[in-house]
Amino acid sequence: MSHTDTGGLKVSLQDGASADAKEYGATESVPLHARSLSFWDMLATWVGANANNGTWYIGGVIAGTAFAGALAVMFIANPIAYFIMALIGYAGYKVGTSTMALTRPAFGVRGSYLPSLLNTTQFIGWTAVNTFIAAISVSFLCKDVFGWPAFGEPGGNKSMIMGIVLMSVLHIFSIAFGHRSVKMVERIGVILVVILGIWETVVVLQNVSFQDIVNWRPPADKTMPFGAAMDAMAAFSLAWVTAIAEFTRYGKNKSTATVAPMIGANVGLFWFCFVGIIATIGTAIATGTYDPNNSDPSTIASKLGLGWLAMLVIVITSTTANAVNLMAAGISLTNITKKITPISAIWIVTLVAAVLTFIPLFLSSFLSSFILFLDYIGMVFGPLLGILIADFFFIRKRAYDAGAMEEVGGKYWHQNGFNLAAIAVWVIGVVLFFAIHHLPFFKNTIGATYPVIVMSGILYYILSKLKK
Repeated sequence: MSHTDTGGLKVSLQDGASADAKEYGATESVPLHARSLSFWDMLATWVGANANNGTWYIGGVIAGTAFAGALAVMFIANPIAYFIMALIGYAGYKVGTSTMALTRPAFGVRGSYLPSLLNTTQFIGWTAVNTFIAAISVSFLCKDVFGWPAFGEPGGNKSMIMGIVLMSVLHIFSIAFGHRSVKMVERIGVILVVILGIWETVVVLQNVSFQDIVNWRPPADKTMPFGAAMDAMAAFSLAWVTAIAEFTRYGKNKSTATVAPMIGANVGLFWFCFVGIIATIGTAIATGTYDPNNSDPSTIASKLGLGWLAMLVIVITSTTANAVNLMAAGISLTNITKKITPISAIWIVTLVAAVLTFIPLFLSSFLSSFILFLDYIGMVFGPLLGILIADFFFIRKRAYDAGAMEEVGGKYWHQNGFNLAAIAVWVIGVVLFFAIHHLPFFKNTIGATYPVIVMSGILYYILSKLKK
């Protein structure tokens, strides 16, 4: 066994050509010769991750700020989120471990278990959200083919169940071999997404005058405050940050780990969020009613008469996005226990997500649940990211030792496996988000998410320096 160095970090080089076939656990550093994702693979992965039904849906939600406001939210919140993603992506590339393993130096070996558990549940939740939205498309397809009631119609649960089962089967195929099958899904999926997405954009703009879209204003009781839209969009985009190292650890070089995901994620989001914005506003103009509860792409596509091809886009994009979600959920689980192999963990979370997808069938408002879910992400993961960035870049000067991440009593053990300073700052950050989230200044301007990230990072830096 030989060794090489990646930016100061020694990693083992295993013999044999099967290294690329291995799925590495959370704390295992991926050796250089097993890093098989190219710049274009990473670009395709993150275009595919964001060019999806969830992005369309969030576009429909922030349409409540009117067209100009929605564009401003999109062009401010997302580049910030994906710059943060590039920072964590670089850490994953340099150290070679998963995102949740990167929390061990800051939170402690045992202290990283809670973020990992929350991250697993987050991505299971995202899978369920995307699957449910895709199942709505399948329900409309079932109506066209079999005459079954679609989602929202009496008896529509029958076609929704069919859609959930179909999507779950597609997910199993997409993650069957870990990062290798995800790579193939994204390579194929991104081509279909681009072709069909262009068609969908053109058809939407043919149905409604762009000038009418620009001039449209939401009803007073449906207007969304700018800061609230910023928080929703920030949470939506930041959710990907805690998945990024699962992929950049397989990147061939630094630009693959930083530039490629940042470009891909922004392109995918700008495009499909824009389609969601104009489609939702276009539907409001065409029907005379604006209801963000009905901003899911399937309902809008049906009302605008976009046909079965639009539904197919939604199904395909759900599969490409959820391949990333499931990969992140499964690998996060391996940071909690090594008794489950990475592939087994990915299969487990896929099955759990399939079961959870049925829950929205029994809720009165999918939109309310979606916004609550985004608030949870911003509140919990915003402070965590601030701590992680401060620890990696400013406290430890980009020098994490992957070999010490499993050591009991080692440099990342802290006190009984927990770094109380990081945990205290995390709790303070969560409380701070909860306290300022609904204050008029933050609700109407910049939102609470990004201020809390900055304040959490600064507070953690100060406490860490005082400890020394």
